[in-house]
Amino acid sequence: MKTRAQIYEREAAALLRDISMYQVLTEQQLLRLHPGKDDKVRNLLAYLVRQGRIWQDGPYYCAAPDSTGTVDWTLFAAVWVLADFIGQVEYHSIGDFPAKIIFFAEGEVYEIIYIAQGRETLVTQALKNSGEQPSRYLVIVDSAEQIGALQIPNVNGYCTVSLEGDVEYYRKE
Repeated sequence: MKTRAQIYEREAAALLRDISMYQVLTEQQLLRLHPGKDDKVRNLLAYLVRQGRIWQDGPYYCAAPDSTGTVDWTLFAAVWVLADFIGQVEYHSIGDFPAKIIFFAEGEVYEIIYIAQGRETLVTQALKNSGEQPSRYLVIVDSAEQIGALQIPNVNGYCTVSLEGDVEYYRKE
């Protein structure tokens, strides 16, 4: 017979991995990254906080006690986009510039990129020089008006993300 610890071991490890990797996440983000496991996730978050393995600062679950002071809001937004695709995601991780998150889904590599207002040219140039097998891109912008200034190959979609996690998708025509 399995103990409670053995039953929840895999889920706890997955939560710790996500929080350690992304540094600061809300309960809602964690619930969306682990669909269909709401009660388990909530129970494990409470347990991990009591054990001192993660910290809670208001609505945020953090990898370190002072993490909320240094939140990367662009990465935070990228997690919301990742959550929209989590049903197809096989693996996800932090990306290298300009990608915030890289993930594999249905045999394809996707990168979630955040382009702040005024950084369109810099990121466009960085992505034009991508390798032989470029990724598919999901591009987060500060405003939909930026989309017209972007000339990026292999873009599957553009989006804006509110701090509350509302994602609005766009396609370039």
